[in-house]
Parts: sequence; C-alpha cells; structure tokens
Amino acid sequence: MVEQLTIGRLAKATGTKVETVRWYEKVGLIDPPGRTDANYRVYSDRDLARLSFIRRARNLGFSLDQVRALIEISDQRDRDCGTVDALAGGHLEEIDRKIADLTALRRELAEVVDSCRGGSIAECRILEALAPAQS
Repeated sequence: MVEQLTIGRLAKATGTKVETVRWYEKVGLIDPPGRTDANYRVYSDRDLARLSFIRRARNLGFSLDQVRALIEISDQRDRDCGTVDALAGGHLEEIDRKIADLTALRRELAEVVDSCRGGSIAECRILEALAPAQS
C-alpha cells in the first residue's frame, strides 16, 4: 500500500507551514486535494512537486502573481520558453534595483553611524540626522 501524503507530511517535506498549504489551495496555486473517508486531505506526488516549485520560486523572490504565471506556463510543455526568460529577467532587474537602493541606504546609514562622536544624547549625531530639518 502506498503511504498517503497528508497535509502535515506535505508541509514538512517542502518546509511549508500547514496554514500556507491551505492558503495556496484557497488562492488556486495548488489543486484541492482528494479526501479520505475521514475527510483528511490526501496529496499526490504531483502536489508535492507543485508545492516544491512554488516554495523554490518564492525563495527566489518571485511574487505570487509571477509564480501563478510560471505555473501556467510550465503546464504548456510545448510552448517557447521566451516568456519565462522575460519574466525571470524582469525579476532579476527588480532585484538589481533593490540591491542598488539598499546599497545607497547602507552607505547613507554608515555615514550617519560614522559621524557619531559619542557623548550625551543631546549631542547624538545619529538622532540629529534622523530628526526633521528645522525651518
């Protein structure tokens, strides 16, 4: 007899919380599972593969809409992969923009931290830099 893949086992196998699995079902990223006579959810190897795909895509920072698009595309096996390339390339550009923004933010914060000369709170350069400009 084949061991049934319950929601707990599916969640554990993919490093996903049970509540997240249920939510992915609710929003249609994974199909509603079969049920046992006792009304427990039962998942297939296909569900395991789909959830693993979703988790990997989410770990790479793809949005739920992007994941949904990737799933739809992946189900069309004969389709040209240009759409996937464009989607992933756009996501990479978004990550590069975020890295540039974070690098600028880090540089600015480092300057503020480096300006600290110690002393009392009344003389704190960090708090001074955070305060609104006086008109």
